[in-house]
Amino acid sequence: MKLSTFIRYHIESILAQWDAFARENTPQPGLLSNEALRDHARQMLAAIADDMETEQTDPEQRRKSQGHGPKVESEESAAAEHGKSRHLHKYTLLQLSAEFRSLRAAVLRLWEPYMEHADVDALHEVIRFNEGIDQALAESIKGWTRHTGDTRNLFLAVLGHDLRSPLASIALAGEMLAEPSLSTEDIGALASTVTRASRIMSHMINDLMGYASNQLGGGIPQHPEPCDLLEPLNDAIADATATYPGARFELHAPARLNGHYDRGRLYQMFLNLLVNAARHGAEGCPVVVEAGGRSTGYVVSVTNKGEPIPAAALESIFQPLVQLTEEDHVTRPPTSLGLGLFIARKIAEGHGGGIQVTSNHSDGTRFTVALPNKASKA
Repeated sequence: MKLSTFIRYHIESILAQWDAFARENTPQPGLLSNEALRDHARQMLAAIADDMETEQTDPEQRRKSQGHGPKVESEESAAAEHGKSRHLHKYTLLQLSAEFRSLRAAVLRLWEPYMEHADVDALHEVIRFNEGIDQALAESIKGWTRHTGDTRNLFLAVLGHDLRSPLASIALAGEMLAEPSLSTEDIGALASTVTRASRIMSHMINDLMGYASNQLGGGIPQHPEPCDLLEPLNDAIADATATYPGARFELHAPARLNGHYDRGRLYQMFLNLLVNAARHGAEGCPVVVEAGGRSTGYVVSVTNKGEPIPAAALESIFQPLVQLTEEDHVTRPPTSLGLGLFIARKIAEGHGGGIQVTSNHSDGTRFTVALPNKASKA
């Protein structure tokens, strides 16, 4: 049986092999559906079979072997879309290329019992098949790389937009402070504006530094010391209230929660969770903050009412620099870098804990931070 014919008639067996490898190769075990794991594999195999059955001259084959094959008419080929999708799901280029290496080996291994003659024709079919795989891999890498560039451009655009607003407020306040007729009351209001704008810019810079440090492989620096967990929590509530004056925060907690933590990082984590809750909470409903002890340590939850997050999108909200679509049923401000929740989870993990989220109509959206109690080290 010709290899291209085998691919068409045994595509389900080939896709089963792809599924098995994709499940082992995914950077997000258990989070991707069967459809997401299989992705565009069927279309890519069909395109390879079509290419194998297309007439090709010797000069054309030589040019293709040197990487000068015919250009794909559309940037949205199945292989290119596959690369983009894998980038969205945090695949590295090494993991992406490994999928095609596995696919190549699986097809040839499955075809062997159906190969009638190991002759020149069979060798020619293998060559054409390898050309198709290499072409698909190249298109997939281009899709992955293109999306990397799009993400970087989005990052820079959003950063510029978000910094411009508080910076403009500070500049305007500076111009107004130069007016000799300014009243004491006006000066106080302008001082509050400058303080609030500076605080917003400081939050952004801290998140950017934390994200950059984590991406460089060093993780987010942690410097634990004896502290009361409620101190950074109260500071974060105060700053979140200043950032969102219309929001109301209710804290339910004991008098003290002593432990061994990085106070500055906990403040950053709590602030990101509180600002997120205020931004997405229902108008008129308070953000409820609860803190207390458990057998394994301390637990802090932040709950807001509002439109619930579908279960399928609960992990997406922790991914940085990802544009959530209408399919995710999650509304992020168009200028959001999506760093806040990512940074918050990394800080919790750096303390040996973690963050979980639940969301439904009756209970609202609740982020629960679990932190081990290391007071004994104080």
